[in-house]
Amino acid sequence: MAPAEKKKDPRDWRGLTPPLAEWILDFVSSQGFQRMTPVQAACVPQFLGNKDVVVEAVTGSGKTLAFLLPLVQKLVRLEEPIKRGHVFAIIVSPTRELAVQIHSVLSSLVAFHGPSAEMTPYLKDDDSKRPDSTVPVIVPQLLVGGTTTTQQDLSFFVRHAPNVLVSTPGRLVELLAAPQVRCPHNTFEMLILDEADRILDMGFRQDLQKILSRLPKQRRTGLFSASVSEAVSQIITVGLRNPVKIAVRVKSLRDGNVIEDRKIPASLQMSYLVIPASQKLPALAQLVEKLQPRPQRSIVFLSTCAAVDYFQHVLPSLLPSGYNLVPLHGKLPAKAREKSFARFVNAVSPSILLCTDLAARGLDIPQVDLVCQVDPPSDPKVFIHRAGRAGRAGRKGLAVVFLHPGREEDYVPFLEIRKTPIEPLPKPHVSVTAEDAEAATATIRSILRSDRAYHDKAQRAFVSWVRSYAAHQTSSIFRIQDLDWADLGRAWGLLRLPTMPELRSWDGDRTLGLGETDWDAFAYKDKVREKARLEALDAERNGTAAAAAADGKEDEERKKRKRRNTEAWSDKHERAELRTVRREKRHKRREKEREQNMTEEEKVKSMELKELIEEVRRRNQTENEDKKEDEFDGF
Repeated sequence: MAPAEKKKDPRDWRGLTPPLAEWILDFVSSQGFQRMTPVQAACVPQFLGNKDVVVEAVTGSGKTLAFLLPLVQKLVRLEEPIKRGHVFAIIVSPTRELAVQIHSVLSSLVAFHGPSAEMTPYLKDDDSKRPDSTVPVIVPQLLVGGTTTTQQDLSFFVRHAPNVLVSTPGRLVELLAAPQVRCPHNTFEMLILDEADRILDMGFRQDLQKILSRLPKQRRTGLFSASVSEAVSQIITVGLRNPVKIAVRVKSLRDGNVIEDRKIPASLQMSYLVIPASQKLPALAQLVEKLQPRPQRSIVFLSTCAAVDYFQHVLPSLLPSGYNLVPLHGKLPAKAREKSFARFVNAVSPSILLCTDLAARGLDIPQVDLVCQVDPPSDPKVFIHRAGRAGRAGRKGLAVVFLHPGREEDYVPFLEIRKTPIEPLPKPHVSVTAEDAEAATATIRSILRSDRAYHDKAQRAFVSWVRSYAAHQTSSIFRIQDLDWADLGRAWGLLRLPTMPELRSWDGDRTLGLGETDWDAFAYKDKVREKARLEALDAERNGTAAAAAADGKEDEERKKRKRRNTEAWSDKHERAELRTVRREKRHKRREKEREQNMTEEEKVKSMELKELIEEVRRRNQTENEDKKEDEFDGF
């Protein structure tokens, strides 16, 4: 009897048709990818077979290589090199960080292709020009705002003739508007929208329309996302030619039976911890200390940029020794964001990334062991993306969300309905007492008292957090009226609660039991700021004395205003209109006198300027009318 034929592995890299180039196989082998992930196995053959694709896959499933490998394969197998100034493919990302990451992976891939690797040194030289090649080569260019100017990007394009652009929407619109950049139908092959739903959700619709208007309709288009929103669902059938829809999900098993789809990897443990606000930071400290093995990379999510800016100064005193804290949020300058991200990714010692939703999705941060959501996200769709930073590519991970006792506990069944089941965090990991919370509050307050600047940051951060909490989309679960303000004040280590509308109906102690602080003596460490504060304080005191001396004059002025206020409203209105008419007449008279003194050349320039201003106004009016249209015209 003939031996049974060995079954072909559907996820074997060498089993693809058409087969991948040998140098691409060398790259995936060097990265430790022995087999394709499910999304790669489903997507790569379709893209190689000239199909448009719409891909929805769980976070950390390998979407980046799913579109990069077919792209480079198609490019290097062209019959002749791409002409200078012509673009072969464009990859659009919603954020700088994701664009940088995609460009980094592409650059690593290019290094394995000999002819393309020979061009790389020229791209790093601002004075040289990339030589032409007799064979097709991959020449990538990264386009993100904040690091280079549009003029510098265009100069790079003209000198080195890149043919694959990795960009954020705004910067790409600026470059494509240049006449030197061309995307002809016989050259341009592929458009990739990574995190497609987020590109639309972040308000890039107008930019995307402008980009699409400059690209040929005969092209391959790929939409990739961890979740396909309604906006993407509306556009996938417009302009895409019979797109193949690929959805890769994880099945949840119980007692050996498949019970439901999951939107998270099976290697990721999802947990929640019900805990008062004042115990959250001590719980975080215990979590990173007691977890075994000790997490080397952790991500802690807060709801606002101001909160990250404040707690980056506070958390190091509460965390166990040996941890490196790295802040990352959207209001940091672009270079500072890149530096923080690189510092966290390349860290050798145990590190914690303290961040906002900026790092919630798209970024492929390797080997994240723990994700802690101190603040649940305002948008429930972001919850999975935050949690999915851990447990990527089959690696075990833990994601924990902190919930206040009471109504917030309803968030657990809410997530189950959204096919994101979570379980209580096992007790041995965290056991916080009231004494632990009091000690943490005392530590934070001692930091605040050391410098008035920290107190200012605390006040701003607390106000921004409250506003963010009020903006929760699941407002029936997260309600302002259910918050324990005194406990929140202790959690943030505040010396007093700020004055804000949300606290008008609260009749508790605004000083949080600390009594009145001598704010006049509360100083800044920075000498310049402290000097300015003291000068302002002196001016205020002198002004108060002067105000007391001028009480008589103020009384007289008040009487005059009272007499004026008794006049009929119609009389006041008529006088206001009369003043406006007189002002316009004076303006026209002065303008006429100015024109009479102009030379002929100055008159021509003035006329041209008026026409230009009028044209800009018409264009802005047209764009504003276009922005009112919510419907996306499609691809």
